[in-house]
Amino acid sequence: MPLEYRHAPSDLSDRVAYGLTKMLRIFADTFFRKRYGHRAVVLETVAAVPGMVGGMLNHLKSLRRFQDDRGWIHTLLSEAENERMHLMTFIAVAKPNWFERILIILAQGVFFNAFFLLYLFAPRTAHRLVGYFEEEAVVSYTQYLAQIDAGHLPNPPAPELAIDYWKLPSDATLRDVVIAVRQDEAGHRDMNHAFAEELCRRPKDGAQLADPGKESDLAPAA
Repeated sequence: MPLEYRHAPSDLSDRVAYGLTKMLRIFADTFFRKRYGHRAVVLETVAAVPGMVGGMLNHLKSLRRFQDDRGWIHTLLSEAENERMHLMTFIAVAKPNWFERILIILAQGVFFNAFFLLYLFAPRTAHRLVGYFEEEAVVSYTQYLAQIDAGHLPNPPAPELAIDYWKLPSDATLRDVVIAVRQDEAGHRDMNHAFAEELCRRPKDGAQLADPGKESDLAPAA
Protein backbone atom coordinates (compact mmCIF):
# COMPACT_ATOMS: atom_id res chain seq x y z
CA MET A 1 0.00 0.00 0.00
CA PRO A 2 1.14 3.62 -0.51
CA LEU A 3 3.05 5.16 2.38
CA GLU A 4 0.28 7.72 2.94
CA TYR A 5 -2.54 5.11 2.98
CA ARG A 6 -5.40 5.84 5.38
CA HIS A 7 -8.32 3.54 6.16
CA ALA A 8 -11.63 5.38 6.32
CA PRO A 9 -13.82 4.24 9.27
CA SER A 10 -16.84 2.36 7.93
CA ASP A 11 -18.82 1.29 11.02
CA LEU A 12 -19.05 1.67 14.80
CA SER A 13 -16.09 -0.63 15.47
CA ASP A 14 -13.89 1.40 13.14
CA ARG A 15 -15.09 4.71 14.57
CA VAL A 16 -14.35 3.60 18.14
CA ALA A 17 -10.82 2.55 17.14
CA TYR A 18 -10.31 5.75 15.15
CA GLY A 19 -11.58 7.96 17.98
CA LEU A 20 -9.29 6.32 20.54
CA THR A 21 -6.34 6.75 18.21
CA LYS A 22 -7.01 10.46 17.67
CA MET A 23 -7.44 11.01 21.40
CA LEU A 24 -4.09 9.38 22.16
CA ARG A 25 -2.48 11.32 19.30
CA ILE A 26 -3.53 14.60 20.92
CA PHE A 27 -1.97 13.45 24.20
CA ALA A 28 1.28 12.46 22.49
CA ASP A 29 1.50 15.71 20.54
CA THR A 30 0.85 17.76 23.67
CA PHE A 31 3.32 15.89 25.87
CA PHE A 32 6.20 15.33 23.44
CA ARG A 33 5.70 18.08 20.86
CA LYS A 34 8.75 17.79 18.55
CA ARG A 35 10.86 15.59 20.83
CA TYR A 36 10.53 12.76 18.33
CA GLY A 37 13.24 10.53 19.75
CA HIS A 38 11.69 10.58 23.22
CA ARG A 39 8.21 10.12 21.72
CA ALA A 40 9.48 7.02 19.92
CA VAL A 41 10.92 5.54 23.13
CA VAL A 42 7.63 5.79 25.02
CA LEU A 43 5.32 4.87 22.15
CA GLU A 44 7.37 1.93 20.88
CA THR A 45 7.15 0.19 24.26
CA VAL A 46 3.37 0.38 23.84
CA ALA A 47 3.52 -0.57 20.16
CA ALA A 48 5.25 -3.85 21.04
CA VAL A 49 2.28 -4.98 23.14
CA PRO A 50 -0.47 -5.71 20.54
CA GLY A 51 1.50 -8.29 18.57
CA MET A 52 2.41 -10.17 21.74
CA VAL A 53 -1.17 -10.11 23.04
CA GLY A 54 -2.63 -11.12 19.67
CA GLY A 55 -0.06 -13.88 19.20
CA MET A 56 -0.69 -15.24 22.69
CA LEU A 57 -4.49 -15.26 22.39
CA ASN A 58 -4.40 -16.80 18.91
CA HIS A 59 -1.98 -19.42 20.22
CA LEU A 60 -4.41 -20.35 22.98
CA LYS A 61 -7.34 -20.36 20.53
CA SER A 62 -5.44 -22.71 18.22
CA LEU A 63 -4.86 -25.08 21.14
CA ARG A 64 -8.49 -24.99 22.27
CA ARG A 65 -9.96 -25.54 18.82
CA PHE A 66 -7.32 -27.99 17.53
CA GLN A 67 -6.99 -25.75 14.47
CA ASP A 68 -4.02 -24.46 12.53
CA ASP A 69 -3.58 -20.71 12.96
CA ARG A 70 -2.70 -20.17 9.27
CA GLY A 71 0.36 -18.12 10.16
CA TRP A 72 -1.30 -15.50 12.36
CA ILE A 73 0.71 -16.35 15.50
CA HIS A 74 4.08 -16.07 13.80
CA THR A 75 3.09 -12.84 12.05
CA LEU A 76 1.90 -11.19 15.26
CA LEU A 77 4.89 -12.29 17.33
CA SER A 78 7.23 -11.09 14.58
CA GLU A 79 5.49 -7.71 14.72
CA ALA A 80 6.03 -7.57 18.49
CA GLU A 81 9.72 -8.38 18.10
CA ASN A 82 10.13 -5.79 15.37
CA GLU A 83 8.55 -3.10 17.56
CA ARG A 84 10.84 -4.14 20.43
CA MET A 85 13.84 -3.56 18.18
CA HIS A 86 12.48 -0.11 17.38
CA LEU A 87 12.45 0.57 21.11
CA MET A 88 15.98 -0.72 21.66
CA THR A 89 17.19 1.49 18.81
CA PHE A 90 15.60 4.69 20.05
CA ILE A 91 16.75 4.08 23.61
CA ALA A 92 20.27 4.28 22.20
CA VAL A 93 19.36 7.48 20.34
CA ALA A 94 17.27 9.39 22.90
CA LYS A 95 18.61 8.01 26.21
CA PRO A 96 15.37 8.40 28.23
CA ASN A 97 15.53 10.04 31.64
CA TRP A 98 14.14 8.61 34.88
CA PHE A 99 10.73 10.26 34.40
CA GLU A 100 10.30 8.78 30.93
CA ARG A 101 11.33 5.35 32.22
CA ILE A 102 8.60 5.53 34.88
CA LEU A 103 6.14 6.68 32.22
CA ILE A 104 7.10 3.66 30.09
CA ILE A 105 6.36 1.27 32.95
CA LEU A 106 2.99 2.88 33.66
CA ALA A 107 1.99 3.12 30.00
CA GLN A 108 2.88 -0.50 29.34
CA GLY A 109 1.01 -1.75 32.40
CA VAL A 110 -2.17 0.14 31.58
CA PHE A 111 -2.09 -0.55 27.85
CA PHE A 112 -1.32 -4.27 28.14
CA ASN A 113 -4.34 -4.94 30.34
CA ALA A 114 -6.66 -2.70 28.32
CA PHE A 115 -5.58 -4.20 25.00
CA PHE A 116 -5.78 -7.75 26.36
CA LEU A 117 -9.44 -7.22 27.25
CA LEU A 118 -10.17 -5.49 23.95
CA TYR A 119 -8.60 -8.32 21.93
CA LEU A 120 -10.36 -10.95 24.03
CA PHE A 121 -13.83 -9.53 23.36
CA ALA A 122 -13.40 -7.51 20.15
CA PRO A 123 -10.37 -8.69 18.15
CA ARG A 124 -11.49 -6.92 14.99
CA THR A 125 -11.61 -3.58 16.80
CA ALA A 126 -8.24 -4.36 18.37
CA HIS A 127 -6.61 -4.93 14.98
CA ARG A 128 -8.26 -1.84 13.54
CA LEU A 129 -6.97 0.18 16.50
CA VAL A 130 -3.43 -1.02 15.81
CA GLY A 131 -3.87 -0.21 12.12
CA TYR A 132 -4.81 3.35 13.03
CA PHE A 133 -1.95 3.55 15.55
CA GLU A 134 0.46 2.58 12.79
CA GLU A 135 -1.00 5.19 10.45
CA GLU A 136 -0.14 7.80 13.05
CA ALA A 137 3.30 6.26 13.52
CA VAL A 138 3.99 6.70 9.80
CA VAL A 139 2.97 10.36 10.11
CA SER A 140 5.19 10.87 13.17
CA TYR A 141 8.24 9.30 11.55
CA THR A 142 7.64 11.35 8.39
CA GLN A 143 7.64 14.49 10.54
CA TYR A 144 10.77 13.26 12.34
CA LEU A 145 12.46 12.77 8.98
CA ALA A 146 11.44 16.25 7.84
CA GLN A 147 12.96 17.79 10.97
CA ILE A 148 16.24 15.96 10.34
CA ASP A 149 16.30 16.99 6.67
CA ALA A 150 15.62 20.61 7.59
CA GLY A 151 18.56 20.61 9.99
CA HIS A 152 16.37 21.20 13.05
CA LEU A 153 17.38 17.87 14.60
CA PRO A 154 20.83 16.21 14.61
CA ASN A 155 21.60 13.30 12.30
CA PRO A 156 24.17 11.26 14.25
CA PRO A 157 25.57 7.89 13.16
CA ALA A 158 23.07 5.05 13.45
CA PRO A 159 23.41 2.84 16.52
CA GLU A 160 25.31 -0.38 15.85
CA LEU A 161 22.21 -2.30 16.92
CA ALA A 162 20.19 -0.70 14.12
CA ILE A 163 22.90 -1.26 11.51
CA ASP A 164 22.99 -4.97 12.36
CA TYR A 165 19.21 -5.39 12.55
CA TRP A 166 18.27 -3.60 9.31
CA LYS A 167 21.55 -4.50 7.56
CA LEU A 168 22.30 -0.84 6.92
CA PRO A 169 25.60 0.46 5.50
CA SER A 170 28.34 0.95 8.07
CA ASP A 171 28.11 4.73 7.61
CA ALA A 172 24.32 4.83 8.08
CA THR A 173 22.85 7.71 10.06
CA LEU A 174 19.75 8.30 12.16
CA ARG A 175 17.97 9.40 8.99
CA ASP A 176 18.42 5.92 7.50
CA VAL A 177 17.07 4.37 10.70
CA VAL A 178 13.96 6.56 10.68
CA ILE A 179 13.26 5.57 7.06
CA ALA A 180 13.62 1.86 7.93
CA VAL A 181 11.38 2.16 10.99
CA ARG A 182 8.74 4.09 9.04
CA GLN A 183 8.67 1.32 6.43
CA ASP A 184 8.18 -1.26 9.18
CA GLU A 185 5.28 0.73 10.61
CA ALA A 186 3.62 0.97 7.21
CA GLY A 187 3.83 -2.81 6.91
CA HIS A 188 2.28 -3.29 10.36
CA ARG A 189 -0.46 -0.84 9.40
CA ASP A 190 -1.38 -2.77 6.28
CA MET A 191 -1.30 -6.15 8.03
CA ASN A 192 -3.47 -5.08 10.96
CA HIS A 193 -6.05 -3.43 8.72
CA ALA A 194 -6.02 -6.65 6.69
CA PHE A 195 -6.54 -8.75 9.82
CA ALA A 196 -9.49 -6.54 10.77
CA GLU A 197 -11.01 -7.01 7.32
CA GLU A 198 -10.57 -10.78 7.54
CA LEU A 199 -12.23 -10.90 10.95
CA CYS A 200 -15.13 -8.92 9.50
CA ARG A 201 -15.54 -11.50 6.71
CA ARG A 202 -15.05 -14.55 8.92
CA PRO A 203 -18.09 -16.83 9.20
CA LYS A 204 -19.65 -16.97 12.64
CA ASP A 205 -19.14 -20.74 12.76
CA GLY A 206 -15.49 -20.21 13.75
CA ALA A 207 -13.95 -21.14 10.41
CA GLN A 208 -10.21 -20.78 10.15
CA LEU A 209 -8.72 -17.40 9.42
CA ALA A 210 -7.01 -16.71 6.12
CA ASP A 211 -3.28 -17.07 5.74
CA PRO A 212 -1.66 -13.63 6.32
CA GLY A 213 1.04 -14.56 3.83
CA LYS A 214 -1.49 -14.51 0.99
CA GLU A 215 -2.09 -10.91 -0.09
CA SER A 216 -5.15 -11.96 -2.08
CA ASP A 217 -6.76 -13.19 1.15
CA LEU A 218 -5.82 -10.22 3.30
CA ALA A 219 -5.72 -7.16 1.09
CA PRO A 220 -6.91 -4.10 3.05
CA ALA A 221 -10.03 -2.48 1.70
CA ALA A 222 -9.45 0.87 0.03
